[in-house]
Amino acid sequence: MEFGQDMVFSTGIPAVAGLLVGGLVIWLLMRKSNRNKEQAAQARADGIIKQAEAKGEVILKDKEMKARDRFYKLKNEHEKMIASKDKAIQMAGNRVKQKESNISQKMEKLSRQQNQLDAAQQNLKDQREAIEQRKKEMDRLHEQQVVALEKISGLSVADAKAELVEALKAEAKTNAQASIKDIVEEARLTAGKDAKRIVIQTIQRVATEHAIENSVTVFNIENDEVKGRIIGREGRNIRALEAATGIEIIVDDTPEAIVLSGFDPVRRELARLALHQLVSDGRIHPGRIEEVVNKVRKRLEEEIIETGKRTCIDLGIHGLAPELIRLVGKMKYRSSYGQNLLQHSREVANLCAIMASELGLNQKFAKRAGLLHDIGKVPDDQPELPHAILGMKLAEKHKENPEVCNAIGAHHDEVEMNSLISPIIQVCDGISGSRPGARREIVEQYIKRLKDLESLALSYKGVEKAFAIQAGRELRVVVESEKIDDRQSEALSFDIAHKIQTEMTYPGQVKVTVIRETRSVNFAK
Repeated sequence: MEFGQDMVFSTGIPAVAGLLVGGLVIWLLMRKSNRNKEQAAQARADGIIKQAEAKGEVILKDKEMKARDRFYKLKNEHEKMIASKDKAIQMAGNRVKQKESNISQKMEKLSRQQNQLDAAQQNLKDQREAIEQRKKEMDRLHEQQVVALEKISGLSVADAKAELVEALKAEAKTNAQASIKDIVEEARLTAGKDAKRIVIQTIQRVATEHAIENSVTVFNIENDEVKGRIIGREGRNIRALEAATGIEIIVDDTPEAIVLSGFDPVRRELARLALHQLVSDGRIHPGRIEEVVNKVRKRLEEEIIETGKRTCIDLGIHGLAPELIRLVGKMKYRSSYGQNLLQHSREVANLCAIMASELGLNQKFAKRAGLLHDIGKVPDDQPELPHAILGMKLAEKHKENPEVCNAIGAHHDEVEMNSLISPIIQVCDGISGSRPGARREIVEQYIKRLKDLESLALSYKGVEKAFAIQAGRELRVVVESEKIDDRQSEALSFDIAHKIQTEMTYPGQVKVTVIRETRSVNFAK
């Protein structure tokens, strides 16, 4: 048994030793292999590092070169900018120096002028003092002379002035009467044109129908329930309608009626038509109101143009400018003292044509001027000009004949008449507008104006009777022949006409006729 164990032990030891030796050899071999791998890896890593360092140096040199170029470029730009700023600063400094020099020169000039002004003021002061002294001396001498003259003449200064004024008045009246008589004599000698004017003034006045306009329009409704719909919630409908038309809408307790108030008849007509369409349609709200008002405004403009064209066709007037046709149509919605302007203009045109035909003048020009004579009352923009001047400018703008333009501008004597058509227009305008009833006028004011005319004439010495006839367009004054002679009657006519012109307000013109009658009565026995 022991022998067997010894054999195992003796054989196991070499085996273990062999394993140990083999393991050691393997370990040494592996270690050597690993060392070789490490060396190879180290060599590769060194090569990569060297390549990276070489590339890095190349890149670094390239970057350095670019940075150096960029630096020099920026440096040059900066130096240029600094040089430009230095130059601008230098130029600004030069300008400042120049301005300082100019200011210094101006200050010196102002100083010299101030010195001169002070000297002039002192000189003026001295002159004023001298003038005051001279004035006092003159006043003293004047007083002495006045006292001496009063002693010599035996009259006071007030009495002498009164006598001088009366003498000058008498002389002025005599000269004026002589001049008036000479002018009348000269006018009588020039018979042609003046005779035609006299014939025009003697044509009898005619009558025609007239349409009366006012500042309100009454819109009738079927029942009062419509008023609430027109007013709208919190009054928004009526406010929208007033803003769109420019007309004040009065909804009160008047049964089945709404009042449209405004000075412009075109706006009132616009509001009336729009309100009629809204009530008929039944849809009343701010959006619908604005839409309807715009449509009605376009339709009303078309109707105005159509009215102008129809008027021109009825009167036989051709070639009128479109803008003038439109203004003629707008006359339908204008009134003058209650007289419809279109009806008045049509009547004046017809009267002018008849008169021009009777007098052998141009009938077409007269009719054209008669229609357009009040065209200055209806433009959309109304400048601060008399309507006759504005109408003349409108006619000139649209290339109307010069005779027509002059007749329009002269029918109220704003410009001088230079053709025979002009007085025809003036007379026909008076014929159409000055009769009682043609234009609305309060009766009391009309009667008062006639009484004032008669009272004014009766206030003169020597006037026996005074009569205002032809609706106040003529004043006939009967004087006492014993107190006033023929020359004084001419002066009296002039004085009364001048006083009426300066103290009274009246339409058109007033003719003053002084009548002096001499009667010689004897009896045969």
